[in-house]
Order: sequence, then C-alpha cells, then structure tokens
Amino acid sequence: MSGTESPRGESERGESERAIWTRAPLGGGTTLDLLTARFDRHRYAPHTHEDFTVGVCVAGSEIIDYRGGRLDIGPGAVVVLAPGEPHTGRPALGDGYAYRAMYPAPHLLADPTGDLPHFKDAVVDDRQLAEALYAAHTDLSGDGATDPLTAFAAESRIAWLLSTLARRHGSARPAPDAVPGAAAVALAVRDRLADDLEAPPALADLAAETGLSRYQLLRAFRTTMGMPPYAWLAQHRVARARALLEAGRRPAEVAALVGFADQAHLTRWFRRVLGVTPAAYRDSVRAGAAYARRAAPSA
Repeated sequence: MSGTESPRGESERGESERAIWTRAPLGGGTTLDLLTARFDRHRYAPHTHEDFTVGVCVAGSEIIDYRGGRLDIGPGAVVVLAPGEPHTGRPALGDGYAYRAMYPAPHLLADPTGDLPHFKDAVVDDRQLAEALYAAHTDLSGDGATDPLTAFAAESRIAWLLSTLARRHGSARPAPDAVPGAAAVALAVRDRLADDLEAPPALADLAAETGLSRYQLLRAFRTTMGMPPYAWLAQHRVARARALLEAGRRPAEVAALVGFADQAHLTRWFRRVLGVTPAAYRDSVRAGAAYARRAAPSA
C-alpha cells in the first residue's frame, strides 16, 4: 500500500488526509480498481473486498488486523489480502501512513487450472516487486487513457507482476517457466497482432487462443522476441507510422492509420520508441531529403 512517493519510505508530512480511487482498463472488458491514500487518524472499520488487495506502503507505518492477528507494516512492504477476509486498517504511532493499493479480480491471480494462490504471509518483504508494483500503480492511476494499446500494455504488465507475486510468495502450483513450442507461440501471436493493428486482442483472448495462461504467453513471447507483446506492437505501429510520415502524411492522420486513438497517443509511443515527436521526425526527414536534393550533382 502507498501514497504519492516511492516505496523507499519518503515522508509525506504536511499533506492532509486523502483517498483517491481510480479505475484502469486492462483490455478485454477487465478493469482494475486503484487506491492512493494518506491517513493520519482514519481507522477503517472491519470490512472485506470481493477481490484481492495488493498494496505497497509508501511512508509511515500501518497496523492491519487480519486473520486473528496483527500486521505491522512499514515503508516498502508489500501487503496481500485474500478476497472475503475481514480486516481493518489504522495508523501506528507517529505521522500516519501512506499507501497505494490495487484490487485485482481473483482470475487475474489464478494459475492455468483456475486455482488461486494462498499467501501464508500477508506481508511480503520484496523490494524489487514493491518498486515494480508502485511504478505500475503510478502509471495506471495517472493515465485515464482508453487507447487500446495502453490497455493492452496495462493488462500485460499487471498479469506479469501478479504472476510474479504468486510464483514468489504464493503456495499454489505456478505455471512452468519453460513453455513448450515458445517460438511458434510467439510468432503466431506476433502475426495476430500485426493483422489486428487497429484493435489488438486482449491478452486474455490471446492466451485462450493459444491454450496458455497469461503468464505463459508473456513468457513465451518475451523469451522469443526479447520484449512483451505490447512493446512489439507499439514498435510495429511506430515503424508503420515512420513510413507514412516520410511520405508526407500529417501526424493526426497517421495516428488513425496505424491504430492509435489520437495524435497524443501516437506522440507518446513515438517518443518512447524513437525519442522524438512525430512532427519533429517528419520535419527532420524532409530537411534531410531537401539537403540531399540540393547537394546532388547536376546532370
């Protein structure tokens, strides 16, 4: 659980109590509820959630009553609460606490057989995972985008992180790392994404088509292609966009042609892949072409 700083424990003194809920699309009709909170005095009454609670403590310290015991949580700790389990939450002595929490539906943590992981220890000491969960929460809660590629990227990222959480700290049978026929799976998924450039399928749909879990599909693709599916799709879209820009098309027009929701989304991914905006790229290519023409020897 956490607030507005990184999970290394930076202070949030001086901020008033607050709780901000957001809902991020994950593709395929799935959403993920996210909470950013900072409390000095607030005490939660006993309550339950239908979904898992996965949180990172950002600052201060919190006490949670859970499964007949008491959890003492400090900065950098990952907290995992099972669906339907009554719990409370309150600040420990001091300056209160801040946290970020996400509430994934049970199927997002299920293994390929549908079994849910059991977390014997509700508080997990895994700083690397805490940093990754915090970063994912920050990106999702700060981006109200409905671009299909953004949703596809979010679904892939969350599936990977939750699978990592279950594999490292849950007791359910994890999906094997080695995926039989990984190369063939990856190439089939690549071709599927290239064919559906404007409306990529959800990760869940791709997994169902290949008969794999989300984690297995991501593992097969990463192992073969060196990147997750959404990153390959973004790179492929940007490559298509480059050719259209070089042909003189306007960025707003290009965005629609390669499947981005609007020019802003094209610009975001273009900069991530190439480091420049589409307009700057087009202008530099045009300038280079004009210089080449002037410098060419006359017949």
